[in-house]
Formats: sequence, structure tokens, C-alpha cells
Amino acid sequence: MPDIVPLPSDYAPWLAELKRRIHQAQQRATLAVNRELVRLYWQIGRDILLRQHQEGWGAKVIERLAQDLRAAFPEMKGFSRANLMYMRAFAEAWPDPEIVQQAVGQLPWGHNLVLLTRLKTPEQRLAYARRAMEHGWSRNVLSIHIERRLLEREGKAVSNFALRLPAPHSDLARESLKDPYLFDFLGVGHEADERAIEEAIVHHITRFLLELGAGFAFVGRQVHLEVGGEDFFLDLLFYHLKLRCYVVIELKAGAFKPEHTGQLGFYLSAVDGEMKSAQDNPTIGLLLCKSKNKVVVEYALRDSSQPIGIAEYRLIDSLPAELRTSLPSIEAIEQALSAEETKDDSP
Repeated sequence: MPDIVPLPSDYAPWLAELKRRIHQAQQRATLAVNRELVRLYWQIGRDILLRQHQEGWGAKVIERLAQDLRAAFPEMKGFSRANLMYMRAFAEAWPDPEIVQQAVGQLPWGHNLVLLTRLKTPEQRLAYARRAMEHGWSRNVLSIHIERRLLEREGKAVSNFALRLPAPHSDLARESLKDPYLFDFLGVGHEADERAIEEAIVHHITRFLLELGAGFAFVGRQVHLEVGGEDFFLDLLFYHLKLRCYVVIELKAGAFKPEHTGQLGFYLSAVDGEMKSAQDNPTIGLLLCKSKNKVVVEYALRDSSQPIGIAEYRLIDSLPAELRTSLPSIEAIEQALSAEETKDDSP
């Protein structure tokens, strides 16, 4: 056996730092290749648009172009007729090359197909593109958030944060909540009580955290607090990493009632007194109920001294009608592309 050579004391941290730099270089190389590919696709799409407008190119020319490009670059995928048409739609959707370089060009082509086919306006596409870059969403996660209309629901919970929290903390807290919350993945029916919903949430905690949004960390369910010698139990307790505060979530299987804010306010005071550290911001509360009267909620929150948000949840029929979309799913897009690739590969 070869002799074991003693290593310098600083070898291990140097190796770890070297690995980190190599991983970063690999990531930068991947991002650079992606940016060039997306830019190439945009340029091809722009050229197709120009020739269709100026020279009247038809579908047959696009089919011939797909065949010629695949023959010239057999090692490259992405030159099917369907993908060329997506390149054309991509260039039409983003006529400004600066947007392509600064925003959507930072995302892989598959992400851009999701944005292009699942959203109707440039504003929506850009908003979801920026959020995907900020949080590093995979294509599947991006598709889920678009399907569930994440950004359209954010900041919609009724709250008193502006009155009870300092700015800009109040704005960040407001944007961290949404309305309604979609819990169709829990697999429980309309008549489920609070305990059944809690159990389902803990069982599906990963999906629940995805629905809550970035920054939430699960602390526990039925968290025990002792106040004045009496026992109290919080339905669900989370910690928000950006807000740097505890978040108490209470579930109500029925409609909102004004007395709910009193109970939740007491829990917030108890967490502040028994659990909160000096470095933590004031605890906030989120009351989730099956339905609410907005006027009643606003009056109830006006008299509450604690920062509370109130939102509805949906167990089945998750998306309200105004948020539903008839746009094709990413699976349908992939099937169309795959069919085109198979057709182009056939003799």
C-alpha cells in the first residue's frame, strides 16, 4: 500500500474553497451557454418574423428551414418546425432585445416556453420570469406557480400590517401572505374540521410550504405554550426567514368571526413573551378560514393591537373562476414538440 502522506492543516478548507470555485465556474459556464442559446433562438425567431412580413413566407418555408437546419446540425436538437414557430412567437412577444438580455434571457428555453404559452401579457411573463430567477425555480415549479396563479394571489390577504408594523417591514409582511390559499393537494373534503386539515398539512408539509411561499420554515403543529400556569396550543407555527419573525397560523373550518382575532392576538402576545428573542421581529398571525366578509374582517382588525392577516382557503375546486386559464399545459407543449422531433427524424 502507498504511504499515507500527511496533509497540511489548511488543506481541507482550501479544498472546500476550490470545489466551491469550480462549482461556481461550472454554473457560470452553463448560464453563459444558456444565454447564447436563448439569444440565438430570439434572433432566428426575429428573422422568421421579418421574412414572413416582408416576403410572405408560409408554413412550407418553415418546414423546409427545419429540415435544412437539422441536416446541417444533426447533433443539435431544437430545430423542429414546432420549435421554430415557438422562436417566432418568442421574438414577437419580446421585440426589445434588451429585455431578452436582461430578464428572460437568463432563464432556460424550457422556462421561456412555459412563460410564453401559459401567460397572456408581457407584464405577467416578466413578473414570473423575475421571480423564477430570484428563487431559482425549476421549470416544473414555475409551471405549478403559474397554474395556481401565485403572483395574482400575493398580497391579497386583508391585514392590519400597515397600522401595526413599521415600514418597510409591513410591506414585506403583506406581500408574504396571499388570498385565497389553495389546499386541494391535502386530499380532504369540504367538511373536514380543523384537526383533519392540520394532520393533512403536516403529512404534505413540502407542498404546504410551496403554497405558503418563499421564506417560511416549519416549526411545529399544536405547539405548546404555558401562560400563567395554563396550557395553550398553537395550530401551526412557522418562522419566516426574511421577515425574521414567528408566524402563527390558525385554521377555522367555518366562516370568519370577529372573536377569532382576539384568540389569535393572545397567541401572538404569548409567542412574543415566551419564545421570541431580542433579535426577532414581532410575531405575526395568519388566520385561515373557509369564508369571510371583508367588511367584518376590516372592522375586527381595526381594534386588534396585534399584526394579523386573514385569508380564505380552498380545499377543492382550487382556482376561483377569475383566475383560471384555458392556455395549454406544459405537458401538451412538450408532446407537440416531441411529435415534431419524431416526425423530423423519420425517413
